[in-house]
Amino acid sequence: MAEVYVSNHPLVQHKLSILRHVDTEPKKFRQLVRELAALLTYEATQDLTTAPVNIPTPLTTAHCRELLEKIGLVPILRAGLGMVEGVWELMPSSEVWHIGVYRDEKTLKPVQYYNKLPVDPTVQVCMILDPMLATGGSAVACTQILKNWGVKKIKFVGLIGAPEGIATMQQAHPDVPIYLAAIDDHLNEKGYIVPGLGDAGDRQFGTG
Repeated sequence: MAEVYVSNHPLVQHKLSILRHVDTEPKKFRQLVRELAALLTYEATQDLTTAPVNIPTPLTTAHCRELLEKIGLVPILRAGLGMVEGVWELMPSSEVWHIGVYRDEKTLKPVQYYNKLPVDPTVQVCMILDPMLATGGSAVACTQILKNWGVKKIKFVGLIGAPEGIATMQQAHPDVPIYLAAIDDHLNEKGYIVPGLGDAGDRQFGTG
């Protein structure tokens, strides 16, 4: 089954507590999403492939390492958009590809409405970005799209996950590791994570 990594870093846990608060306004919410995305990406990229490289310094030559794999960021629209800037701060050369998947409010099933991936993959590693892993439907659908595209190495990076969504993702894609800041208690009848933080998209864009 896919491994699930939950960060216990003090900064992650502190920022998550502010993010959850009902009184956190959209501007601060967006800032925290960016910061948490960067912190979780640091943990999610520890196994990226590197190669030795010699770098001239002002004094001599340094024996260093550089990334070999091209990285693609795939934010699930719309809530995943807020995580991109945080990851870009660490990996500014990453490509960004958008996939639009929304959850039907009646069936709770994913519906794809946007996909502009080129015919052939241009990256070796894809990081799916979505603040909430709730039912898992959108994450499963997005992962399958990327596999069909030809990407071999995929990671899911979110902020909060529900046990139901994690189980769904693990069953459908046991080869995709999941990185989160927290695993919450359960989903309510509307498919929202409890205690969660509400609708991550609405809270980022001030539309709630």
